[in-house]
Amino acid sequence: MTARTDRETKILDVAADMLVRHGYRRVTIDDVAGAAGIGKGTVYLHWKTREELFRAVFARAVRGAIADMVTALRADPAVALLHRFAAEFFLAILRRPLLYGMVIGDVQMWGKLVGSEAGYDGGRHNMVMASYVDVLAARGFVRTDLATPELTYAFQSVFEGFIYAERTVGSTGTRDERARLLSATVESAFSRPGTPDAALADEVAALLSGLV
Repeated sequence: MTARTDRETKILDVAADMLVRHGYRRVTIDDVAGAAGIGKGTVYLHWKTREELFRAVFARAVRGAIADMVTALRADPAVALLHRFAAEFFLAILRRPLLYGMVIGDVQMWGKLVGSEAGYDGGRHNMVMASYVDVLAARGFVRTDLATPELTYAFQSVFEGFIYAERTVGSTGTRDERARLLSATVESAFSRPGTPDAALADEVAALLSGLV
């Protein structure tokens, strides 16, 4: 890494930690610079505003989650199946408190960035998920008695229900156990048996890149 890249990474690390601990409204550029041990002018060399800095923090969290998913798909093409995908994506989000906070619309954590162009793009996410379900349907890996929009809606409702339940319902078992419960629920409700290949995994990975 270059010195500039190292400095940028440190700033993002500090900003991410402070957002988790204090929330959007209480974190300033001065705070981030002080915690990083640099002048605030140095922060402004990388990002012109506080919002730009926080957008970069969020974008990095998204890239990390997508990287986790792509790694899982490369290691095992079966992750492309709807129920396996659901479990992996669930864990990829929960491993990142800032990403989870944006997905559920945590205003205390993300302030005005919730629902803005800088934040979680639900419309684009829905389009990618619909395309993903289309790909599975074309290969016979999901039930065929529902049209793609209906199946996508039903799947996302189940998935997002599990995501929101982490905050509102309380947890049962470990996080991995809840991921397995989500997988079993999706499999019994929507999936058809089959063995995916590396080509399908590559196609799903390419779709996911559209979320970055």
